Amino acid sequence: MQASTLLTPAPTGDRPAPRISFVSLGCPKALVDSERIITQLRAEGYELTKSHAGADAVIVNTCGFLDSAKKESLEAIGLALAENGKVIVTGCMGAEPENITATHPNVLAITGPQAYESVMTAVRSAAAPLHDPFLDLVPPQGVKLTPRHYAYLKISEGCNNRCSFCIIPKLRGDLVSRPAADVLREAEKLVAAGVKELLVISQDTSAYGLDLNFAESRYKDRSVRAKFYDLARDLGQFGAWVRLHYVYPYPHVDEVIGLMQEGLVLPYLDIPFQHASPKVLKAMRRPGNHEKVSARLQKWRDQMPDLSVRSTFIVGFPGETDEDFEFLLEWLTEAKLSRVGAFVYEPVRGASSNDLGLQHVPPDVQADRHRRFMLHAQKISSGLLQKKVGRRFPVIVDKSGPSVAEGRTQGDAPEIDGKVYFSSRRPVRAGDIVTVKIERADAYDLHGIVV
Repeated sequence: MQASTLLTPAPTGDRPAPRISFVSLGCPKALVDSERIITQLRAEGYELTKSHAGADAVIVNTCGFLDSAKKESLEAIGLALAENGKVIVTGCMGAEPENITATHPNVLAITGPQAYESVMTAVRSAAAPLHDPFLDLVPPQGVKLTPRHYAYLKISEGCNNRCSFCIIPKLRGDLVSRPAADVLREAEKLVAAGVKELLVISQDTSAYGLDLNFAESRYKDRSVRAKFYDLARDLGQFGAWVRLHYVYPYPHVDEVIGLMQEGLVLPYLDIPFQHASPKVLKAMRRPGNHEKVSARLQKWRDQMPDLSVRSTFIVGFPGETDEDFEFLLEWLTEAKLSRVGAFVYEPVRGASSNDLGLQHVPPDVQADRHRRFMLHAQKISSGLLQKKVGRRFPVIVDKSGPSVAEGRTQGDAPEIDGKVYFSSRRPVRAGDIVTVKIERADAYDLHGIVV
């Protein structure tokens, strides 16, 4: 995703403000990193431009999780070099700079993820800033690359898990949680600026605070604990929708269902199950007992019938047999997850899954399993959505239109889940929350009218 032009530059003297073009690739966690860099750029008087050509430098925030993502990052760097020549590389792929310089030896600088000051040092070297504190205005909540009505709120960096297919700990390090007071202050600024939905993200959200031993910090006139439940409860006090992403199904997650019943947190959990077969999960070095997980899901739904659970899965993992795959499909039928996505396994360089000694699944078999998985999930989604027809749901508006507007229920996250297409007799704007009666459903989306 390439950042759009943000604020009009404030020239100082005869020299115009230096212009920076920015490309942000990868997951929402990387997007937050991009927002922080762009906020600092604006604070120092740089102009953001859509075009590489004519910019004083280009920043490419890379993704290095999968080989396909690395390829996309290298292509973006190559395009920036061809159109501009002055390229600064940051992000996950920057943790292994030799993989970048082998293809593009002429980049100006390479930094790893979260290395904000190193990026700024490289930018200042390429184009000295023009700073005027009276003219270079940055909003209190910082510059955001998402629409005004929702924002990602990153609560920690890194991860303590050692899944065999994942190199994130090598790229971003072990778990480093932010003090709870810092998170709450950021959330408060976002809501004050008009954000209606806070999307809580990290690599392992339910592990939040473990590295801090749940330490307390001062927020306004009280102490707040760096603990998953406490943070979710405190975020719910701001009145915005609070959506929890990347939550492992640890037992203490049970407590958050009560917050959903109170309306403090959305009835939504994004849980990366990855698989269901015990054998495959063991090879992945993932926690999870399918029977315990199924029982926990049922317990949550008994307490919160409208709970939406989304997840992602990997098909074609080394050693995955036909029996393992059928087991996964059967478990999906039982679990009835609201939204699912699937990836075909890629042998990422540096991942321990490459050295398990397990037979790799042929690409044509992987592709067939992915197709079958998505068709199976589509049938489940269609059945669940049909049960919503005739009911009324609060919907947050993402896009208005002359005849049909577009939004999401509390059970759908932006960009990854389904949408609600609806008509309204009165004008609606992005960020409005309206009540929609659902009139029909298809495989992934809902259709209705504002009531």
